[in-house]
Amino acid sequence: MSVSGRRRSAAGRAGAGVARRVRKTASRRPGPAERTRLARVVRRLAAHDPHPRCALDHANPFELLVATILSAQCTDARVNMVTPALFARWPTAVELADAAPEDVEQVIHSTGFFRNKARNLVGMAKRLVERHGGEVPRDMDELVALPGVARKTANVVRGECFGLADGVVVDTHVKRIAYRLGFTRHTDPVKVERDLIATVPPGDWIAFSHRLIRLGRTICPARRPRCEACPLAPDCPRHGT
Repeated sequence: MSVSGRRRSAAGRAGAGVARRVRKTASRRPGPAERTRLARVVRRLAAHDPHPRCALDHANPFELLVATILSAQCTDARVNMVTPALFARWPTAVELADAAPEDVEQVIHSTGFFRNKARNLVGMAKRLVERHGGEVPRDMDELVALPGVARKTANVVRGECFGLADGVVVDTHVKRIAYRLGFTRHTDPVKVERDLIATVPPGDWIAFSHRLIRLGRTICPARRPRCEACPLAPDCPRHGT
């Protein structure tokens, strides 16, 4: 096997390993009272935000994949300011695969960590062209084998573009609010996701993430949460800060 083949196999095994770890039995099993409380939380969230959507502007899976890679350590609002110029210049994986990383850096500079992100974007595009005909794959293992794509990014793309959910997308907002609600005792995203998978019905995984993320941006930020305006206040013990 070639070096590149060994690397691809290793990347695939790593992605599969993460997926298996997350699907394992949750580290904590909620009791009847907690399951009832979570059911109320899901209903309250749905009533508060009946039409959840991804905050990253995109027209197709490729654009969402790019935007999600850019969103690491950056706000979605900033990413949405940057991507129109990026997609105008490199609208598909074919064009982006031929881009010079230095040129991409200039366009995405304001998103932070621009050198690493530019390298990942070009590498991701090359991999899409070489192995997937320029199209974004649906398979989790194939997605996490792409440069710059971890499980969270793959979950976002699979859920938003293909309606496929392997778990709950855990970003900083979901992690914080799940902890405040008492649905997890962890701060590690993999462990938080594992706890949420054990309690949130699979059919609600995609919408639940979108709704918590929106709640975190509008009502329940890291500092000074507006508990008086929160639809979840009656069921929130507000653990932590």
